[in-house]
Amino acid sequence: MPKQFTGSKVKATQGLSMKRSLIIIIVILLATGLGMLGAHGRWGDGKNQIRPPLVAGSFYPDDPAQLRAIVGELLAETPPQTLSDPLFAIVAPHAGYVYSARIAARAYAQIKGKKYKRVVVIAPSHAEPFSFTSIYNGDAYATPLGPIPVDKNFAEKLAGKDSTLKLSEAGHGCAIDRCEHAVEVHLPFLQESLGVDLKIVPVVMGRGDYDASRALGVALSELIQRDTETHEPDTLIVASSDLSHFHVYDEAVSLDQKTLGAIEKNDYLSLSENLDLGIWEACGGAPIIAAMMAAERMGATGRKILAYANSGDVTGDKSRVVGYGAMAFFQEKEREDGKQMSFSLDEKDKKRLLTLARESVETSVRGKRIPPLPDKLSKPLLTPFGAFVTLTENGRLRGCKGFITPNKSLAETVREVAMLSALSDTRFAPVEEEELNKLEYEISVLSPFRRVSDLKDIQIGRDGLLIRQGVRQGILLPQVATEHKMGVRQFVEETAMKAGLPPQAWQDEDTDLFAFSAFVFE
Repeated sequence: MPKQFTGSKVKATQGLSMKRSLIIIIVILLATGLGMLGAHGRWGDGKNQIRPPLVAGSFYPDDPAQLRAIVGELLAETPPQTLSDPLFAIVAPHAGYVYSARIAARAYAQIKGKKYKRVVVIAPSHAEPFSFTSIYNGDAYATPLGPIPVDKNFAEKLAGKDSTLKLSEAGHGCAIDRCEHAVEVHLPFLQESLGVDLKIVPVVMGRGDYDASRALGVALSELIQRDTETHEPDTLIVASSDLSHFHVYDEAVSLDQKTLGAIEKNDYLSLSENLDLGIWEACGGAPIIAAMMAAERMGATGRKILAYANSGDVTGDKSRVVGYGAMAFFQEKEREDGKQMSFSLDEKDKKRLLTLARESVETSVRGKRIPPLPDKLSKPLLTPFGAFVTLTENGRLRGCKGFITPNKSLAETVREVAMLSALSDTRFAPVEEEELNKLEYEISVLSPFRRVSDLKDIQIGRDGLLIRQGVRQGILLPQVATEHKMGVRQFVEETAMKAGLPPQAWQDEDTDLFAFSAFVFE
């Protein structure tokens, strides 16, 4: 990074930032003749409403020449990686440039010189709370490099796609003590990467749940067009997100690698579940998931982590760091997309897990405290996986519980769900002590989830199913279909009924059907 910026301290006070922003606004006003400052901190002459640069001077330089030099140099020194076209979406961080600009440049280097009609920038809300997804209702966003027009036609079409999507200025300005930055910081990179013809659609998400991401992701996939010859999309999606916040360095790296791993596997179901539970962290998790959903529906089969670092790598202070990642979603040629589960355990690990499951059940049924895990466990047993433990007695089901997402190590998961299978499966009375020597144990380790768009992609014996519609969710393991000699259609319908949905619910537009593989042993 250029010396004039690398050695400076980022000014964190909003007061100084606002003073510098006002100077920039005056420059833009004089240059463009746009008139008076509106009541909401936007420029207007009665016809045009432009959102001024509110965090220039704090998150990034407010001097146009310095800003252009910094961004230009970062892009020039970051050659694009070899990714097959088309490129549908990128993820980049939104922290101050001194901390995260190098990582952001790794994402923006992939799009330099490409042609897109517009860029949809999706960000989380930091400054104010609201309960919908806010699509900017003004005419432009400005940076020190000049104003960028909003594609108002696309924005209006997007807002019309779902009741959770609204044209609004909510989330795009300032609240009591801070101004929103998570869209703005990306714009100088877009201006330098894509040139003067750039149009944007700024989107700020007030909700971070799965359904909010789904509504936006599906809407984008339906609106974005692809060239009939090149198959290139006419729109780029940028998801704005940092990763974990304020952990010690090694803990942050471990946590961020789990988040990035789910993104690389395209397992946005597990990503959403674990972000909701606070097990993983990404302040822009909902924008990332929306981008993943949109890219997948448009044909993206390739995902690549382009770069990762955290603030400790910049400052040297590793006591409280923030993580940053750059990612890309593209159409990879001849990819199987993870339909087979590439996971196995040796006989020693299988035996260890079965022993942990049995000890957990026997100890908890006897009302005793479960002992700590052994000190030395193999890497597979320490890796997070979703898993189920099924208990049978004389060939009959006696209990089955599991975690569908990889929120704990495999050893911890197996031990916990074994106890739940014995005591908390509401279909059965709790296991009694006299039954313990009659129980048989089956463990199913789950692969990442993949969305099913065609029932022909489901293979009986290989795939388990999970169906989700709103708050309702149901799952059936692969062995259920084979044990009950089900066909694909019956298996799907039984999964829907397991979720409390009608058998044909899988055909509804607001339903997602996922498949997964399982590594099963007993």
